[in-house]
Amino acid sequence: MFSLQNKKAVITGGGSGIGESIALLLAAHGADVHIVDLNEHQANAVVAEIRQNNGQATTHVCDVSSHQSVLNVFEKIGPIDILINNAGIAHIGKADTTPEADFDKVMNVIVKGAYNCLFAAIPKLRASGGGVILNMSSVAALVGISDRFVYSTAKGAIRSMTMSVAKDYIGENIRCNSISPARVHTPFVDGFLQKNYPDNIDEMFEKLSKAQPIGRMATPGEIATLALYLCSDEAAFITGADYPVDGGFTTLIS
Repeated sequence: MFSLQNKKAVITGGGSGIGESIALLLAAHGADVHIVDLNEHQANAVVAEIRQNNGQATTHVCDVSSHQSVLNVFEKIGPIDILINNAGIAHIGKADTTPEADFDKVMNVIVKGAYNCLFAAIPKLRASGGGVILNMSSVAALVGISDRFVYSTAKGAIRSMTMSVAKDYIGENIRCNSISPARVHTPFVDGFLQKNYPDNIDEMFEKLSKAQPIGRMATPGEIATLALYLCSDEAAFITGADYPVDGGFTTLIS
């Protein structure tokens, strides 16, 4: 089950965090993984680990917010079977405390970046006879989260984009779904705590963990496991769906 042999997968932001875990897991199940990331060093480290385990992987350094750069990368990659739009950046702020430059940056990376990859990838998926698109949304697209105005806006767009793409390409054997994680323990979280709460890291980590009713953050591997399923032929009947992986966050907090 869940074999991705002879499948070519493109993962944006695959050099760290959730994207890294997805890249490693898909490669372990036979996929030829292409990591599209702005950080060449991190992407190369993931590629090296995959190759050490006899997997196939390639790094492509690219700013996903650049339309032409994305087109160039996908032209180099050729026909694909799987696209995972995972690249993103976080932001803290309300509507009246988010500078225009920050708003534009987050929207360009998350929303325009996903659009750029869809624009480039869909003809490649079509050339392969169909395939799978998986977008990384967030619980911020589903419920109100304090001080996450532009991030919530961007992830809401990703969720809507998922449904639109699923409907438009269902007749071409292209499935499109999304995952909406709650807080996931990634290096970003550790860096955020170190930067903003250097004197009480443990206390703040516990507070962030307890924000999920299940009592902890998710691990990147738990998100990757669902991604593997949705990208596999075992999920062939699933399209246009969003999956909260949130430890009860969206349903058990009132």
